[in-house]
Amino acid sequence: MFKGSLVALITPFRDGAVDETAFQEHVAWQVGQGTHGLVPCGTTGESPALEPGEQRRVIEMCVEVAKGRAPVIAGTGSNSTAHTIEATREAKAAGADAALIVCPYYNKPTQEGLYQHFKAVHDAVDLPIIIYNIPGRSSVDMSNATMARLAKLPNIVGVKDATNDLSRPLRMRVEIGAEFCLLSGEDGTAVAYLAQGGDGCISVTANVAPRLCAEMHEAWQKGDFATVRRINERLIPLHEALFAETSPAPVKYAASLLGRCRAEVRLPLWQTAPETQEKVQRAMRGAGLIN
Repeated sequence: MFKGSLVALITPFRDGAVDETAFQEHVAWQVGQGTHGLVPCGTTGESPALEPGEQRRVIEMCVEVAKGRAPVIAGTGSNSTAHTIEATREAKAAGADAALIVCPYYNKPTQEGLYQHFKAVHDAVDLPIIIYNIPGRSSVDMSNATMARLAKLPNIVGVKDATNDLSRPLRMRVEIGAEFCLLSGEDGTAVAYLAQGGDGCISVTANVAPRLCAEMHEAWQKGDFATVRRINERLIPLHEALFAETSPAPVKYAASLLGRCRAEVRLPLWQTAPETQEKVQRAMRGAGLIN
């Protein structure tokens, strides 16, 4: 259903407010650069720091600018099932093509709790759902068995896998089947994830290198592995630099170097340290994105 390079969109801010113009221009640029899917209001979009009205508006703007040229997978997850249902309903009303729902953070539910959470959202809203499994941020790891159980529900269509366990996509292919969409959540190992049965990547790096990311995935789909290797080698220092501090502060700084937005983040995140900025600049120059 979803494949290739999907961008985990940043949410630009200006003086504390969502910079709507910068966001709309960023989405239009992504589509023009060949990005295969748009993911507003995820972790990279600072969703925990967005007010509900801001989240609705960001999703609406993404849908409006995309105009059906790329699917919109809206981040709607939280650690409250009721809030997740409400946000998913609003994303559907805004025209999103699917919802990206994170495993509830801080609560640390059991595997049965995870199943019941996702099932409740599934039963309440008729919208395709991609599970976002990111143990490093949520402190819970959905097992393959739980995911296989959820995959039997018609609108649970895939996973954004940020476990960085490269045996996992292959095991999921075997346990769940070919129709379940496997998307990497880790830029640095995205190609290895593809080799293990993945379909694509929800990418932070695509915020600043959308054409390169899209071309790499298109080359993979064509079996042009020499091009995949060349682009991957070009991007790996950038992947590393963009996670030198808590994301999305480094990628927002990188985007500011391109004039796409300010480097502003919302508390409790903070601006990047000078040494991180230098690392990002070097990586951007090495990738040929700035002079």
